[in-house]
Amino acid sequence: MIKKVGLVVDVETTGLSPKTDEMVEIAVKLFTFDQDGQVLDIIDEDAYLREPLSASARRNYEQAYRVHGIPFEEVEGKSFYDVKLKTYFHRADVIFAHNASFDRSFIYQMYPEVNDLSWHCTMRGVPWKEYGFSNSKLLTLLQAHYITDYQSHRAMDDITNLLELMKQHAPNGKTYLQQVLTKGPMRKYQPVLKEKNKSFI
Repeated sequence: MIKKVGLVVDVETTGLSPKTDEMVEIAVKLFTFDQDGQVLDIIDEDAYLREPLSASARRNYEQAYRVHGIPFEEVEGKSFYDVKLKTYFHRADVIFAHNASFDRSFIYQMYPEVNDLSWHCTMRGVPWKEYGFSNSKLLTLLQAHYITDYQSHRAMDDITNLLELMKQHAPNGKTYLQQVLTKGPMRKYQPVLKEKNKSFI
């Protein structure tokens, strides 16, 4: 049996813009899966908090707190364990995230090497509306599959629940994980190229 290693990841931030906001929490979970999209084993997992450093990110913290509920006191003085985090990404064959373009855009700011990895979006990689779901929001899908009716917006909770969702089967008989893989990887994130182009106008 051919096994591959997947990494499911989620971040909490001070806002929506990777240029002016920052990550305050990241969670990662390594797992193995087979060619049929069946999750086999959880290998390792971690979650880290960090204090935002830029003035703009710090200004936005109070508003972001209303979403993720992480008091500033919990992140104050903390930073990500860079070396350990990088090993998670390096060990994975495939990266998964719900609305992956958002997570990747923030992770890229600190670890640009992740742009060379195979990223897959669980929000856009499955035709959720075609399957009768009202939208592709994570909480909507978790509720519909009786996984949980509450979303804490804490990174580890979100990826744990997301992986449970990926184990479920779509109407066509495939696991959602298999469908996401069939959809194929995302294009690379290209913020630097766009910024350079603008600077030369």
